Amino acid sequence: MSTFSSKDTSTLSYPKSLLSIVTTVGGLAVFLILASSFLVSQPIGAAVHEYFYGVHHLDRVTFDGDAVINDTANFNPIAVENKENENGVEDEKDQTSKPHDEMKESDAKGELTENSPQTTVLSESNSSVAQPHPKSKEEDGESNNSSLPEETKNEGSLLSSDTRSEDVRSSSTGSNGINQTKLDPECDLYHGKWIYDLTGPLYRNDSCPVLTQMQNCQGNGRPDKDYENWRWKPAQCDLPRFDPKKFLELMRGKTLAFIGDSVARNQMESMLCILWQYEVPKNRGNKKMQRYYFRSTSTMIVRIWSSWLVNQTSEPLDFAPAGVVKLHLDVPDDGFMQYIPQFDVVVLSSGHWFAKQSVYVLNNEIVGGQLWWPDKSRKMKVNNIEAFGISVETILTAMATHPNFSGLTIVRSFSPDHYEGGAWNTGGSCTGKVKPAEDGELVENGFTNIMHEKQFTGYTRAIKKKTNKSALQFMDITEVFAYRHDGHPGPYRSPDPNKITKRGPDGKPPPQDCLHWCMPGPVDTWNELVFDLIRRDFQSRHNAS
Repeated sequence: MSTFSSKDTSTLSYPKSLLSIVTTVGGLAVFLILASSFLVSQPIGAAVHEYFYGVHHLDRVTFDGDAVINDTANFNPIAVENKENENGVEDEKDQTSKPHDEMKESDAKGELTENSPQTTVLSESNSSVAQPHPKSKEEDGESNNSSLPEETKNEGSLLSSDTRSEDVRSSSTGSNGINQTKLDPECDLYHGKWIYDLTGPLYRNDSCPVLTQMQNCQGNGRPDKDYENWRWKPAQCDLPRFDPKKFLELMRGKTLAFIGDSVARNQMESMLCILWQYEVPKNRGNKKMQRYYFRSTSTMIVRIWSSWLVNQTSEPLDFAPAGVVKLHLDVPDDGFMQYIPQFDVVVLSSGHWFAKQSVYVLNNEIVGGQLWWPDKSRKMKVNNIEAFGISVETILTAMATHPNFSGLTIVRSFSPDHYEGGAWNTGGSCTGKVKPAEDGELVENGFTNIMHEKQFTGYTRAIKKKTNKSALQFMDITEVFAYRHDGHPGPYRSPDPNKITKRGPDGKPPPQDCLHWCMPGPVDTWNELVFDLIRRDFQSRHNAS
């Protein structure tokens, strides 16, 4: 056995101790470097990755596609709704987000730059439109624009409003020059002006692969583009420009559901297009429910189809035969009510399908109908307008009394159409509208007005019945968007190069859609309002706790 003297031992002990320390420190350093690289490259560290490197990961993803409806002389603006309704939601298609993935990263982020040109808006007008800077350049019908139907909010810094980089001035600001930089819970979001904003839209039509072709106005050849650049400015405060990063942080671990008709789809796709510029979601949907999952914050965006938001059957009932739709106005649609406990925020959209043929039922008794009432000797108790009001009260009462729902319900008010000179099937048109209407240009829409009134009445009645810890908010966009006759696809509903876009020799307008909204376009403002309402709700709950 080898031995060492005490002298030898003392000579070797120091270097050995030093070597051990160096090895330990070096190993720890290597471990930290590898761990940090792993962290920022994985979903759990997406936020860290963004903060430290200023970039985000763009994954390929499959998504649900919408069919393109070809031009026909008998175009119906809710034809897509009918197609969707056959299976609840469109069939899933394994498609790759090529338009987005082929973009350079700088292009993908271009729409969100903070160093955008500044805007100065000058207006002395009393209208709800501030003029642009001098340098800026379904089936059986929808509502008739001119007459009534025949039968009569996370917490902390995210909860504060951000300010915009551009300088916006408008008479809507008032004599005191209010320019709020913090959230004003008392601010009226629904009275103000449309102002021209050179910053541009929140995304491009070619940067969002889930955009329904019928709402892809630029892709369908619409020649003008200014309709993308108008922003809503409340009179007494600012509505922040949508920040997708902040929104996802606010909704961390939560689910937002859009429920309703094709206008709900329009709004949901707008939300996805905005968020898509920051992070590409994973498609986890099926035929009953579209679901898009944002891994960085475990946020889910959902859409469920529901034409009327109340229960519908097709079996024979009393003197109503099989085939015609029976709407049970006092029964919420269980097709989505069964999922309500899973949602944190629900945005509801309905109304336009009440112009479609249907039978109205209360307590299993037929009380009315739309485009259907075969026995003229019987007195109709409920017309389509009254039926809409009853349905709103029914569904909102169900939300406000659900024992397992404590989230936020946002009722988006009736979305105005702009068929001037007739209805969708009687020569109504929105062709040639290239900027928001002035006060003197507004066309009174009696149907829209009374539908809005019935909807608000149903909302106020439901509020009085609330028994759970949920919240109800009425997002009142009807009057605000009455000015946006320029925001619809009009005749630019498909990429068909042979489509008719001009009036014929007899003056008859081409088939067009004056109900849904171009994307990008005015509909994006709805989601800025949704963002603000969610933030206010979360702030209120935080303060209360």
